[in-house]
Amino acid sequence: MTRTLFTIGYEGLDPERLRAALTGAGVTRLADVRAVANSRKRGFAKTALAAFLEDGGVSYDHLRALGTPKAGRQAARAHDAGLMRRIYCEAVLDTGDGGLALDALADLAARGPTCLLCFEREPERCHRRILAERLAERGFAVVDLFG
Repeated sequence: MTRTLFTIGYEGLDPERLRAALTGAGVTRLADVRAVANSRKRGFAKTALAAFLEDGGVSYDHLRALGTPKAGRQAARAHDAGLMRRIYCEAVLDTGDGGLALDALADLAARGPTCLLCFEREPERCHRRILAERLAERGFAVVDLFG
């Protein structure tokens, strides 16, 4: 049985289009992998987003431990995917706590259709690509959603 992991960035979306993309793909759980689940975009701060998604049948989990450190976010904004990847792996994923957080994400995603959320529209510029690659090594098929 193939398990599918979805990813999406909310850049350029509104909450309604995000939820429509998730439900249209059959996603039942959103795993927010932002270090800071706040946003200047209406509806994308943690509490508002969780309530809106749950009203539409999509559960919400904030996995702060899998977020990108500030330096990694700055590298992503500068379109330096290589630097972002190095910072993220060294500071988060390749640490003991990062490994445990990744295990927890894998367990969560194994329970049902799950989508990773961060800001960047293009997955190649976002740390969710690295998470997806690591879960692909554990047998997950990865599908990027764009809304």
